[in-house]
This record gives sequence, C-alpha cells and structure tokens, in this order.
Amino acid sequence: MSPAKLWLRVFFAGFSVIVAMLILTLFTTVPYGDLSRLARVSDDEFGWTKPPPKLPEKQFMAAVPLAEADIVVIGDSFSMTYVWQAELIRAGYKMTTIYWGSYRETMCADVQQWLIDAGFRGKLVIFESVERLLKERMRLSTQCAHMTAPFVPRLDPPVVALAQKPGFALNSGATLATGLITWDRTRRARASPGDIDFDETQVRVVPDGCALFSNPLCPKVLFFSHDFKVGELDANDFERMKAFNARNTLIPYVWMVIPDKTTTYLDPNHGKAFRDVFLPAKLGPDFFTMAFENRYKVKDLYFPNDTHMSTYGQDILGKMMLQAVREALGAPAATPQ
Repeated sequence: MSPAKLWLRVFFAGFSVIVAMLILTLFTTVPYGDLSRLARVSDDEFGWTKPPPKLPEKQFMAAVPLAEADIVVIGDSFSMTYVWQAELIRAGYKMTTIYWGSYRETMCADVQQWLIDAGFRGKLVIFESVERLLKERMRLSTQCAHMTAPFVPRLDPPVVALAQKPGFALNSGATLATGLITWDRTRRARASPGDIDFDETQVRVVPDGCALFSNPLCPKVLFFSHDFKVGELDANDFERMKAFNARNTLIPYVWMVIPDKTTTYLDPNHGKAFRDVFLPAKLGPDFFTMAFENRYKVKDLYFPNDTHMSTYGQDILGKMMLQAVREALGAPAATPQ
C-alpha cells in the first residue's frame, strides 16, 4: 500500500469517527437539569416527566425598583425564577430580589444601612439560603464590617422557570465528545447495582424512588456531591445567625433556610443540631419539616435531575412565606391582585 493510500485510509477513518461523534452529540437530549448537565448523563433517563403546575402570570414574577419595594429578598438560585415570590406579589407585596453570589456570598454588619442608602424604604428583609451554603455565608458575614460593592438591582428573574418539559432540539452547543460521554455515563449509571459518582454529581439509589420522582430510571436519582462534602449546620451556626441579627436592628428579618435535596430524601437528621435551636427561635418557617412531610405527598417535590425544588415545591415555599410575612408585617399596602 502506498503512503498516499495509507494516509487517505487514516484520514477517512478519523473523519468517520468525528462525524459519528458529531451525530451522536447532536441527537443527545439537551439537558434541562443542572445535575444532569453537570454529570453529563441523559435526561431521557433522569429528567422529570410529570407536567409542572401552571406558572404564575408574568406580572407576578417581576421585581420593582428598590425605592418602591416593601420587601428585599437576599437569596440564591432557589430565588432566581421568582416562582415562590409570586405568591407574595400576588397578595400585594412589592418585592426586589438580589443574590448572595453578587456580593461574594457575604452580607456585612452594615447591610441594612447599605440597603437604606441605596434607596430601600420598605419594612422587611428576607434572607434565603440553601442549607449547604449557609454555614460559610454566616461565617463570612459575621466577620465582615462594611458592604463595599454597590447595590445591583435585578428587575427580571435571571432564570426562566420551565412551563413544560422541553421538546427535542439539536444539541448544537455541546462539545464534540459530549454525546459519547453522556451515552457511556448513562449506560454505567443504568448498569450499576448501587451508587456511582460523576464529577460533582452522585447517582444514588433512593428507597421508594419511583414513588418520589417521575424520571424513567427511578429509583436512581441525581444528587449534588457538595451536599455531602460541606459540614453540617450546628448550634454554632445558629449563634452566628443570632449575632448577625443583633447587629442589624433597623429592619426586621425573616430567614428562609432551604433543606438540601440529600437532607430531604437521604439523611433527614442532617443538621439536626442547628434545627433544634433554629426552629424554636422562630426566625423563619420550618422548611425542613415541610420538605420531609411532602416528599411522599408531592412527586418531584425536588427535580430528579436538579438540586432545586420543582415548581410544585416552590409553590409550597411561597404559601409558607406569605404566612410568615403576614405575621411579620400585616396586610400589604397595595391591593391584592
């Protein structure tokens, strides 16, 4: 065989492999869950299939300028769709939401004066934090004296909640190897008799998983590895929270501590030492008990392919927060819609 023919054979063999990988990637389901995207496993197996509830009307999923707000929410990704906030906005409260991540996960001792200087004339601040990040946020915030970053308004939700399961679309934004990796990892997850890890995600076997989640491969469900890696919340974290509250007395606070998906489904005693002192103090609603009691009542309370609560769970959050805000503030000034 001449060198030219050998080169052509090698070229066409390589070209055929690349074309095959490209086709596989293009026809791999575009992930619609943060954990399936992170793990690079297929949402054909791990994606939710139960139709979500109807989303709130758009006018209830938008913020107002800070100077017009009754309430400021300082939250994380659980507050980015504005789904739970819609329950309060529909009731007549005017709200603005900002995010821990915009300020290095830190709210310093002068956070209330910082909000007032930025134009806030309202009556309540809601601190929303997922369980796994609260320990570090409290540690940083109780060591910080002054807010230095400017207030950053966000009038529209940074994440758009899905009104339905996404339809087919070519996976054109993925890297060439994505299809092959997704096929291999999904195959391994399906074949594994127990738990298996991919990057920052764990595929875990959940007892009664098919009663809890709607994904086709149930009872196997995706969990965020950081839920397991960070330390449990404890009484020291509650003391930091109390100290933080004591340094800020100009505006009342309500705390939203959202339990990790792993706490809700795999380890209900996780962070018990914190809950034993936080809940009697009534600094915020008891979402731990809510999640634990509703996991069997509401299929896909948390998304099977995501670390967040579904729109079903967000609706429950909103109703509980509306009750907490009414207890703190009374009826809103605006007329309920």
